[in-house]
Amino acid sequence: MKRIDIYYGGDHYSVGGRRLEDLRAEVEAGLEGGIYWLEVNDGEGQMRAAHLLLSPGVALAVVPVPDEDPGSAPDQDWSEGIARASG
Repeated sequence: MKRIDIYYGGDHYSVGGRRLEDLRAEVEAGLEGGIYWLEVNDGEGQMRAAHLLLSPGVALAVVPVPDEDPGSAPDQDWSEGIARASG
C-alpha cells in the first residue's frame, strides 16, 4: 500500500508506512477511552506531523491508496465499453 489518505474536518491528511488493518485497530482502541489523538502527515512531500483529535461522532474517512502497477492493462470489458460509448 502506497499510503492511507485521511479526510477529517474537510481537510486531507495521510499516513504512510502503515497497514490499513493496523491503523483501524489503533483508532478503535484509542476511541475506547473516549478521545484519541491520531498522528498524521499534513501536506504533500516532506513530512509535517499533525495531530487529529478523534472522539465518538467525529467524521473520519480512511482511504487506502494502493501501489500503482504500471504493467497492468485495463480490464477488457471496461475498454470495450468505452469503445462502444464513443463510437
